[in-house]
Amino acid sequence: MAIKVLMVCLGNICRSPLAEGILQNKVDSDEIHVDSAGTGGYHIGSKPDPRSIEVGKRHSIDISHQRCRQFTTADFDAFDVIYAMDRSNYRNIIALAQNEHHKNKVKLLLEALDTSTMEVPDPYYDDDGFEHVFHLIDEACTVIAKKLDNK
Repeated sequence: MAIKVLMVCLGNICRSPLAEGILQNKVDSDEIHVDSAGTGGYHIGSKPDPRSIEVGKRHSIDISHQRCRQFTTADFDAFDVIYAMDRSNYRNIIALAQNEHHKNKVKLLLEALDTSTMEVPDPYYDDDGFEHVFHLIDEACTVIAKKLDNK
């Protein structure tokens, strides 16, 4: 049975689609299923932000097929691990958890790294931030992929 990983940010158009695409690119899709969602319902059904699509393409990752969806309580049972991009989204996810088992599935993405930075910044209002965000997520996903491959 495949391990199921969910990447979550606010709108599911910038960070979490990149995280989904990056991690998918690093793992065996028969063994590990990766999806993404947003805690807010602002962009349901939309493609990722064009700047996320572009930075992905620059690194040979195509996320243009993804469509935004909102995180739901059903995701706690559908996924084995849920990675939040920042503390605000972490708190929003935890607030929906119905029990400790659900809460234990939720982690900050950058916890995978030995760094003082624990949040992936939202690049939505900073065109130059997308490349930086890509590299932060890529580094964390490399560590996560290695851990998942060892399970």
